Amino acid sequence: MWYLIVTGAVAAVVLIVLILLFNRLVRLRNKVDTAWHQIDVQLNRRHELVPRLVAIVQGYAIHEKEVLTSVTAARSQAQSAASLKAKGPAEDGLSNALGGVMLVVESYPGLKADEGFEKLADELTHTETAIAGARKYYNGSVMQYDNATQSFPGNIVAGALKGSFQEREYFELDDNAMRLTPDVAG
Repeated sequence: MWYLIVTGAVAAVVLIVLILLFNRLVRLRNKVDTAWHQIDVQLNRRHELVPRLVAIVQGYAIHEKEVLTSVTAARSQAQSAASLKAKGPAEDGLSNALGGVMLVVESYPGLKADEGFEKLADELTHTETAIAGARKYYNGSVMQYDNATQSFPGNIVAGALKGSFQEREYFELDDNAMRLTPDVAG
């Protein structure tokens, strides 16, 4: 009779541990999803600033149509990137194109002094900083999640429910490309 009590207690403990592990993995998965949404919000904000930037620069730099066209095309490509793997290079392309615009701005002192441009440059700088912070938080969340799903005993629960707990990708950007844009106010 006592062995039934011990067996029942052991089974109850194992069940409780499995439930706790499952709930932890769910929380970490949701944290990754929430962190991605924070990046997505900032990327969308950045995409919304580009047409305003193009319009302001276009008013001053009439002869720079090629640079402005490349920014518009890069924005379109960044917005249409569907997968996480495609988003990184597309956003790097947009950063590089914005860097080209900022080089054009250097040739037009009146543009640099324009109040609307200065305000937009500050917004863009803030957005770039927010993207960097959101990306750091997201990648940290992915690391926590991947560690939990790949180490014992979480790997047992994640392995048993493979469809629910798939490995997540990091969001990689070229940090050198990202640095081109924040210097716009300078």
